[in-house]
Amino acid sequence: MSRKSKQKRSEFTLEFKQDAAKLVNEKGYTHQQAADSLGISLSAIGRWVRAERVTAAVSTAKKAVLPLNDQVELVRLRKENTQKCGCKRALTDGA
Repeated sequence: MSRKSKQKRSEFTLEFKQDAAKLVNEKGYTHQQAADSLGISLSAIGRWVRAERVTAAVSTAKKAVLPLNDQVELVRLRKENTQKCGCKRALTDGA
C-alpha cells in the first residue's frame, strides 16, 4: 500500500487576506478575477471577503463569521493552548 503525500496547506498573512478581500469589496473585482490574479482558490477569497464584510457591518446570520484579525488571533491561541495541554500531559504521565 502506498500512501499519498499530503499537500502542504498554504498560509497567508492577515495583510494579504485583507488586501485580497479589498480587490472584491473596493476595487470591483469578481471573486473569480481576484482568485485568478492572486493564484488562490475561489473558496479562500470567498471566506476572506465574507470575513471582511462582517467587520464593516453587523452580521445577522445565524452563524457568525469572525473578522480576519480575530481569526488569526484565534488560531494563535488554539496553537498555544494545544502546546500547553501537551506539556501538562507529559508532566502528569510521568508522575
